[in-house]
Amino acid sequence: MDLSPYLDSLRRDLTATAAPGGEEAARVAELLATALDASARLCLIEVLADATAEITTKLDGTTVEVRLRGREADLVVTAADTPAAAPEPAPAAPITEGGDLTRLTLRLPEGLKEGVERAAAAEGISVNAWLVRATANSLRGPAPAAPTTHLGRRITGYAQA
Repeated sequence: MDLSPYLDSLRRDLTATAAPGGEEAARVAELLATALDASARLCLIEVLADATAEITTKLDGTTVEVRLRGREADLVVTAADTPAAAPEPAPAAPITEGGDLTRLTLRLPEGLKEGVERAAAAEGISVNAWLVRATANSLRGPAPAAPTTHLGRRITGYAQA
């Protein structure tokens, strides 16, 4: 959001108000308006931040933020996370620790093989045990995501005077 038109309007109004006082008063008003530019810009950004905080509290899960880009403010709306209804996957066969074992030949690129060996060594288990566990975890599906909550008012950004 470009704040310059609002600040230019403030400058014009201040200069117009001082015009009946003569040329010297108009010059002083112009100098004063220029000096107030940074302060007025900061006040406008604070108003936007307060407005976005109030709007966010009234929206269910949706957040509105003010992000500063140079001397300008951007309003960013982030919709609530609503997971799309995924089709139910076919039930997988239960993974058991016991049961018949099957031999499998697996060909991995050298870099991936080294990564698997490092991961297994870091956990103090064999490569085979690490691969069995990684495969079982993969078949179980992703872990449920932790819910995100927004607590209080938070303003983030970058300001430059």
